[in-house]
Amino acid sequence: MKKSLFALAALATLGATAHADEGMWMPQQLPQIAKQLKAAGLKLDPSSLTKLTEFPMGAIVSLGGCSASFVSPQGLVATNHHCVYDSVARASTPEHNYLANGFLAKTLAEEVPAAPGSRIYVTTDVTNVSDKIISADVAKLTGKARMDAIEKNQKSMIAACEKEAGFRCSIPTFYGGLEFYLIKQMEIKDVRLVHAPAEGVGKFGGDTDNWMWPRHTGDYGFYRAYVSKDGKPAEFSKDNVPYVPKHFLKLAKDGLKEGDFVMVLGYPGRTNRHRLPSEIAYTFDFEYPNFVKNSAETLAIIAAETKDNKDAALKYAGMVANINNYYKNRQGMLDSYADSDILPRKSKEHADLKAWVNSNPKTKAEFAADIEKIEEIYAKRDATAKKESYLASSYPRFLSTARTLYRLAQERTKPNAERRAGFQDRDLPRFKASIDGVERSYDEKVDKALVLNSLVKYAAAPAAERNANFDSAMGIKDGMSKDQLKALLDTMYAGSQFGDKAFRAAWLNKSVDDFKASNDSFIKAAVAMYDEGMKREMADQETAGSMQKAYASYMKAKIAYMKSKGQAVYPDANSTLRVTFGKVASRPFGADGTTWTAFTTVKGVAAKATGTGEFNAPANQLAAIKAKDFGKYVDPALKTVPVNYLATLDITGGNSGSAALNAKGEFIGLAFDGTLDSIIADWDYNKASSRSIQVDLRYMLWQMKHVDKADNLLKEMNAE
Repeated sequence: MKKSLFALAALATLGATAHADEGMWMPQQLPQIAKQLKAAGLKLDPSSLTKLTEFPMGAIVSLGGCSASFVSPQGLVATNHHCVYDSVARASTPEHNYLANGFLAKTLAEEVPAAPGSRIYVTTDVTNVSDKIISADVAKLTGKARMDAIEKNQKSMIAACEKEAGFRCSIPTFYGGLEFYLIKQMEIKDVRLVHAPAEGVGKFGGDTDNWMWPRHTGDYGFYRAYVSKDGKPAEFSKDNVPYVPKHFLKLAKDGLKEGDFVMVLGYPGRTNRHRLPSEIAYTFDFEYPNFVKNSAETLAIIAAETKDNKDAALKYAGMVANINNYYKNRQGMLDSYADSDILPRKSKEHADLKAWVNSNPKTKAEFAADIEKIEEIYAKRDATAKKESYLASSYPRFLSTARTLYRLAQERTKPNAERRAGFQDRDLPRFKASIDGVERSYDEKVDKALVLNSLVKYAAAPAAERNANFDSAMGIKDGMSKDQLKALLDTMYAGSQFGDKAFRAAWLNKSVDDFKASNDSFIKAAVAMYDEGMKREMADQETAGSMQKAYASYMKAKIAYMKSKGQAVYPDANSTLRVTFGKVASRPFGADGTTWTAFTTVKGVAAKATGTGEFNAPANQLAAIKAKDFGKYVDPALKTVPVNYLATLDITGGNSGSAALNAKGEFIGLAFDGTLDSIIADWDYNKASSRSIQVDLRYMLWQMKHVDKADNLLKEMNAE
């Protein structure tokens, strides 16, 4: 890995006083906190964690939404059950319900393709390219011209990076657009489902226990990475062979105990610890409450529409699981926020920052105007978002598909390098996977009911608050009743052939003229909405350019301000590789007022099992627990098999499936959740309450050995 550090952030971490278990650190920042890592108990050299192609970082991978890790020399990948859930659901049928009963491939030949579009990304290099993206010439630009120049530089660098076949490159931003890093990843396209326990194990407790403690969930599953015989990434083929990773994690022989060092390596999605007070107020006063309300309605509609249709229920199982997860997450955040001083405290911190900026002529000249500008931009953006809160969810799924395909046809009239990011040749496999994946995730009756629910609310707003272009394309007029809107949708759905897989696939390669000549109802609407949509996109880009410049300046000011106080500033999570560390720890005062022990055990599984619903533990598992058939997986202190454990790890969404490692870098379990009252840490970290939840390796191995009889995988992982 190239030794490139954030120029400002590196300085900010020197002599910093951040808590040892706070922070989602970039690997290249770890030498700056080496003393903290060693004091916490790490036995590896902290500098070894900066080397992405060496152990243990070389074993850590991304699934493009979840984290994972190689755990065998044959490309076996360990992650969470909920990360492979969609693949299990798509493989399931009413006759072979792998969700309910679990899936186990005893041989390579029995492994099945994961959900369409599934990928395993192996990070190989990270390089600071900030001065190349925001060059001296770009720094002088504003508005859309600035965004166009940034995108041009990004596309040029990504194209050069991807000249090496089989790699996917990206340039995410850090610190609100202040820094840019080029990230190079091997893109493994042939991903296969290997093993997932029964839903009564992998999702034990369901939504009732989600984000709760004590927890007894076996949230684990396995994929395998396949490549062509020459070792290069390739699409699915029966001739492909298991990928041989340069490094894979070795399973810990000794179990964890309370107080032990533990770290998690993965790809956390998003945190918001550097957000402005106005962003916090908008999120918690409008966005999250609206999301919770709409999620409840969506879940109820899907349940009603799939009640007597098992196949449709399986198609929407992945969506339901995802919505339930975020539904409870957002409600938990709202509850925590209501009892907190986050907004007044963040408002004071922001005021203190502005006072510091204005106290010095130099900092005032450099930062003051941009801070005022970003506050103004967000006020306008939030007002628009409130007005259009029901617009996006009022689009039939295939109308959105048609709009995307028409945009692709328009972009393909340009040279590849001049196309909008997301519509270049490198993106075509993603489009194809999306088209192919509809088959097992769409039901017209369900989609229509979901759209109608939103459309009724959207259409009830005054015309001045609606999108005239959308209204015209859909045929929406003032005062339309629910029945009239339903009839409108019935006509639109009946007038389209997008439900046919071959028809959808054919439009991936159609020309602009083909789209304009089509009588398909969704395509006609997409064409009608294109020009206005492009005008809006241009306006959004103008705003985005001003926002990028102002927000980067705001973050530069904040870093300088925090440095003056001797405090660290690590970047918000952005789905890039991070390291967080802490210890296995109970919690003296849990959210329910009781003491939370550090571990749960299989005794709790038996105690909670009801035989139905969310607590339907498999009969063979309960029999093994009753017989105390625990083998070598008994914890000497607990006198039984541990299931889950708490740790003071700073994680968030995207960390799902992250490998938990002990002080020697050995695999000791998988991170999969947090506790409900601590998920507010996405916005405001609280050392006293923040706890992550991991599934214990010993429970995984016990279930695989004594219940599911996955001896082939245990042997492969050298767990025998």
